[in-house]
Formats: sequence, structure tokens, C-alpha cells
Amino acid sequence: MIGGGRRLLLAGFGGLVLLILIAGGDALLVLRDVRSSDAQVRDLYFRRSRALNEVRSGIYQSAIVMRDFLLATDPQVASAQVEKWTAIRQTTDRALADCAAALDPAEAAPFRSLQNEVQVYWKLLDFMVEKRSSDSRQSGAVYFSGELVRRRNAMLDLVDRIDQISARELSSGDAKLNATFDGLRLRLILMLLITLGAGLVLAAFTIRRTLTLESELKKRYDEGLRAQQELKELSARLVSAQEEERRAISRELHDEVGQSLSALLMEAGNAAASVPNDSIDVRRHVESIKKLAEASVTIIRNMTLLLRPSMLDDFGLVPALEWQAREVSKRTGLRVHVDFHVGANAGSDELPDELPDDLRTCIYRVVQEALHNCARHSQARSVKVVVRQEQSRIILSVEDDGRGFDARRVRGLGLVGMEERVNHLGGAFEIESEPGSGTRVAVELPLAS
Repeated sequence: MIGGGRRLLLAGFGGLVLLILIAGGDALLVLRDVRSSDAQVRDLYFRRSRALNEVRSGIYQSAIVMRDFLLATDPQVASAQVEKWTAIRQTTDRALADCAAALDPAEAAPFRSLQNEVQVYWKLLDFMVEKRSSDSRQSGAVYFSGELVRRRNAMLDLVDRIDQISARELSSGDAKLNATFDGLRLRLILMLLITLGAGLVLAAFTIRRTLTLESELKKRYDEGLRAQQELKELSARLVSAQEEERRAISRELHDEVGQSLSALLMEAGNAAASVPNDSIDVRRHVESIKKLAEASVTIIRNMTLLLRPSMLDDFGLVPALEWQAREVSKRTGLRVHVDFHVGANAGSDELPDELPDDLRTCIYRVVQEALHNCARHSQARSVKVVVRQEQSRIILSVEDDGRGFDARRVRGLGLVGMEERVNHLGGAFEIESEPGSGTRVAVELPLAS
């Protein structure tokens, strides 16, 4: 399900990006074609306009030159005018050729008429040059001037008509360009609408998928919280069951095994007293049994106290901690000092006995595990245990002067067990230690109101 949704999202986003790229590419191609077409149309128009202007100028100039030729009395002046007219004619013919190369189909018929008129006009001018001397100068000049003006005006009308057709062609090109832009705008709008629709569909799918994933994530998170809470409750039940089992075993050892060994010790004493003085071997065996019985009684008593000291239930927390400090000092040589603070009173051993059993057990076990760690790992010479009761909490600290360790990296099972006990009662557990600077275990437990 998750893999399919991911593929759909990738396909949707890929399709959306592809649509945007297609729209952009199409717009760029259309703009390129439009720019090329517009440049081509305007180039042809300017070429035609320039050629027609040259044709118009050549006709005007040729008429002026021919008039000067007809009115000239000096043969040299007349010859110069003929040469000038020949040059104008060549320039005009080249302009006509350039205009023919830039024609649109709509201008072909008027341009052919213009070419015919120009050829007739050239022939008229040739005829005028050839026949100038055959007729009377005054009457020939008048006749040819009238014919020349008529032909010139006809050609200029044709030039104007072609120019008007070119202007209309330019306007038509502009109209085509506008139509192309309108088509491009319509295509872009259509592509935008398609892209927007695809984006909305993709956004709706993404939002729905995100909400579904959020719901699943919340469900898994709640399941994780429930599992964590169940683990905490299970851990608390295991600790409680462990304490109950230790209490039961301690009681059984004290009541059953301890009493049996005590009776055995008494019987061994009675047997030793009744042995005759001359029975040395028997007396030695009885004394050996008595010593074994005494050692067994001591071992059972120590085991009973380690499992669950009866003084914790009978006399309270303070005597149990003091006994534990003495036992650790006796076994390991550590100097263990225990201080109790009640309110503002320091060094008082009047810690209230009405503390809940779970609080007393937690404090006792934390101190027991901390002293055990000091004896095994810290190489400390002295340990200070401080228990302080305030109005709404009990604060415990166990601090040694040992070699310390990196508390951020090292975390053994004993420390984890202490932290679980404290957290189960809603308290705070903290351990402060650095290599070479000792270790401090700090515990804060809330008191019920």
C-alpha cells in the first residue's frame, strides 16, 4: 500500500513536471516561429518599400533628365543628360529586380503591369532620344513632355498601388501574428488549466495520503505508548513480585531453616556437655558439628538480611540503611557515612516510619545497588549517603570519591534497574560522573499529599 502510494505520487509529480515542460517548450517554439515569421514579413516589406522608393525616384529623375534633354540647345549638354538617364535607368531596373524578388503572390499582377509600363516608358524615352532632331524642337518638346507626364503619372499610380498592397500585406502579417499570439494564449491557458487540474488532483491525493499516514502514525504511536505503559506496569509488577518473593524466602529461611539450625546448635551444645571427659574424639566431633551449625546460622542470617532485612519492616528505613552501611564497611573496608535530614534539621534520624512501603523499598534498594557498585567498580575509599525529606518529596544522594566513569556511554543493568524503580514511582533519577572525579547518584521521589 505504501509502495503503491509512493509510485502514484512520483508518477503524478513527474506527469505534472512533464506537462509544465511541454507547455514551456511549445510556447518557446511558437514564439520562435512567430519571431521568425514577423522578421521575415517585415524584412520583405522593407525590401519592397526600398525598391519601390528607388523606382519612384528613378521615374521622377528620368522625367526631369528627359525634360532637360528636350530643352537643351547644346549637343554636349544633351549628351550628358542621355548618360545620366542611362544610369538612372540601370538603377531603376535593379530596383525592379529587387522588388520582384520580394513580392507576395497578391502583388504579382500589379507588378507585371508596372514592369510593362516601365518598359513602355523606357521605349518612349528611347524614341524621344532618337527622334529629337527629326521634328521641330518646340512642337516635339511639347508633345513628348505631355506624353512623358502621362506615362510617368501612370507608373507612379502603379507604384502607389503596389505600395498600398505591401502595406495591406504588412497589416495582414500583423493580423496573422496577432492570431498566432491568440492561439498561443489559448494553448497556454488550456495547458495551464490542465496543469492546474492535475495539480489539484495530485494535491488532493497527497493530502488524503498524508492524512492517512498521519492517522496510521498516530495509531502506531498510541500503540507504542500503550506498549510502553504495559512494559512499565509489567516491570513494576516484576519488581513487586521480586520483593514479595524475597520477603517470603527471607521469612522461610528465618522461620524454618534458621530455627532448625538453632535447634541443631542447641542439641550440639547439649551433646557436647554430656560427652564424658575421657572421650576426646567424640568431643572433637561434637565441637566440629557445633561450629558448622554456628556458621550455618550466621550464613542463613546474612542471607535473610540481604534478601529482605527484617528491620526494614520492623524498625523502618533509617536502621536498615545504617545496618547496610555497617555491613558494607565490614565486608569491603569502605567508609560509609549516612546522613538523614528532615525538613531543616540536619543529622536527625527521625525520618518518619509511616513512609509507604514502596518508597522505603525503593530507597533501600537504590542505596544497596549503589554501594554494591562502589565496592565492585569505583575503587573508592569513602561513600556518603544522604536522605533528605521535604514537604512534598524525598531526596536521596549517594556520592563516592572513586575513579568515576563516562555516564553518557556506560549504563549497566544495575543503573537501569535503579532508574526503573524510581521512574515507576514518578520520581527522577540522575547520575553524575566523569573519569577521575567520582560518582554521584541523585534520586527525587514525590510524597503523597
